[in-house]
This record gives sequence, C-alpha cells and structure tokens, in this order.
Amino acid sequence: MKDQVVEQFTKLYGHAPEAVARAPGRIEFIGNHTDYNGGTVLGAAINLGVWVAVRKAAGGELHFATASQRGMVTVPTRDPRKQSGAQRWTNYPLGVWVSFPKFGLRQPAGLDYLAVSDLPVGAGLSSSAAIELASALAYLALTGEQPPRETVVKLGRYAENNFVGVPCGILDQGVSGFGRKDHLVFIDCRGPRFETVPLPAGAHFWIFNTHAKHALIDGLYATRHRECLDAAAALGVDLLADVTPAQLEQSKTRLSGVGYRRAKHVVEEIDRVARVRAALAGGDLTGVGRLLTASHRSSQTQFENSTAELDLLVDTLTVTPHVHGARLTGGGFGGAVMALTDAKFSTRQAAQVAKVYARQFGSTPDVLHCETGDGAAVIVPRAF
Repeated sequence: MKDQVVEQFTKLYGHAPEAVARAPGRIEFIGNHTDYNGGTVLGAAINLGVWVAVRKAAGGELHFATASQRGMVTVPTRDPRKQSGAQRWTNYPLGVWVSFPKFGLRQPAGLDYLAVSDLPVGAGLSSSAAIELASALAYLALTGEQPPRETVVKLGRYAENNFVGVPCGILDQGVSGFGRKDHLVFIDCRGPRFETVPLPAGAHFWIFNTHAKHALIDGLYATRHRECLDAAAALGVDLLADVTPAQLEQSKTRLSGVGYRRAKHVVEEIDRVARVRAALAGGDLTGVGRLLTASHRSSQTQFENSTAELDLLVDTLTVTPHVHGARLTGGGFGGAVMALTDAKFSTRQAAQVAKVYARQFGSTPDVLHCETGDGAAVIVPRAF
C-alpha cells in the first residue's frame, strides 16, 4: 500500500512526498456512547486504515486530495475556513492543521496532501479518527516535533469536536492511536488513560455493513450527547460516569422518561465494560459475547440509536453457530454490526446471514472479516 500511495502522490503533484503516515480504523468492541460521559471503553484497532502522504509546499496554501474523489481542494493558510459540499472531507485534515497551535505545535506553512484509504466507507470503523491521526503524524514528520502519543490523540479529538463539529469522545482517536495487534485498547476516558488488553486466542471479528444510515445522524448524535449531559445535571453530577447502577435507580424520579433511559444505557454500559474486561482476563469468550449482545439490546431499547437493519443482523447472528455475540459498532443510527465469533465461523455462514438480511431489506450488506492491527505510525522510507 505504501508504494501505491507514493506513486499516486508523485503522479498528482509531480514530486515525491516527504513523509507518509498511516492510522488504522477501529472496532468499538464495547462502550457505546460512554466516552463523552467520562466512562470506560474497549476498542480494537484493525488491519485496515487511512494512509496520508505529505510534502511541504510554498505559497501559503494547503492542497488536499484523496484517491477516492476527483479534484483538489486548495485552502489558503491565511483563511482556513470550514469546507462544505463535496469538499467536506477536508475538514478532518484541515481541522487537525488548524488545531496545531492549540497544542503548542508548529503548523507546516504549506502542504501538498494526499489521503488513501482501504477502509470501507460508512461501516462505523471510524475513518474520521484514522484520517485525523494519520494527518497529525504526517504533519509532525514535516516539522520534526515529537509530542507524546496522548497529545496526538487529544489533538485529533479536539479537531473533530471544535472544527468538524462532532461532539465525539476519545474512543475513536484513542484506539487508532494506541492500537496493538492481538490486543484491545482499554480507555478510562476521564483521564484519559490508555492500556492494552490481550485478546484471547481464537477470537474473530466480522463486520456486517448495512450502508443504511439515518438521514439525521449528525443531529441525532448531538441530541444524545445533550440528553446525557442533561441527565447528569439532573442527577447532580458532572458526568454519568459518576453514577452507579444502584444510585441511578434510587434517583430515577429526578429524570424524565427519556433522560432515565439514556442514563440507564450509559451507566449499565460502563458496568458491562468492566465485566467484559474480567471475562477477557479469564478467557471466557462466551461470557464476553453475552455482554456484547446485552449492550446491543440496551442500545436498541434504552439509548434508541439502533435501527431495524442492525437489529435484524444481531437477531440473526446470535442464533448462528460459532457466534459468541453481536452488537452495533460505532455511534449507531445505521452503519454496521460487529460479531465476535470463534475460528469455525465461516464465509458460508456469513453469506447466509447476509442472505437473510437481503430478503428483508432488498440489499446485501458488505461482510468484512477483520484482524486486529497496530496503531497509528509514521512511515519514513529510506528513498521514494
């Protein structure tokens, strides 16, 4: 892939890049909407991601291009305003560049930039965090600065929150930044604090991407974020992570019906993360699977960020042999389902699940058998 990225960059700009960086997509293993509530999450970096090639450019301009879209977007450094329409994708690398001074980092004065991805679009695998982390590391390779990895992760989240305008937590950037093959990434989002957790042998991830997304997904995500903060305020705490399941039940009369359901999902999901971690330590993938499916049922009934398409996939997968459990992965309101399986789950079984889906909805989901992978890294070739 590296050679392909270098070749495309050279063809586009007439010279080779000075640096290439790569960041992986991620699977949200468990911890749905817990991150911005100060809770805990588990995620897995995967072996697919986003590659970014860059070179310093003169003239006070940022030139952005992607292999998946024709044309180039030119942004003057003196007026790096947010882009719209077909150029919206540039807000992720542009937002990272704009955010550098907020973290005491030097911005490259001008850029030639190319992004190439092998992540499936819209699959809930966080291509946004991958492009943010890869962009940040590529820019740092140009300036020669080497801040702590935690800083790079926080910068990616800051750019998405404050420039792109999505109120995400640190899950996506944290997993992309701290991923490790054959491990999950555990994040205590309050710190944030990052650890890697060994994944028991025999665990396999399958992604079923529906390509079905709610038309109001951005607004619905922001609404859930606000509902959670409102629930925390009604309970007299800063964040829902400050409330135990028992305390929530004792104080439920302070909440509206909607507020209680949102808080119940988040508070119990944080508890499920702890129980999943304990089950992983004991090698109990069956127990892990039950908790994953319980997480989805909570998303379905309490947080209401699932869809009929996602629910059918979970219903079908959980009665299929060799599947430990299944749940939506990512923010919800469409996207993809992750299934945790053993090694005997086959492409034939995956096709049967997809066939059930197609009979119901008239389209076939994309199926992806993922492997874990390492986190974001700068690639510095000896010669291009």
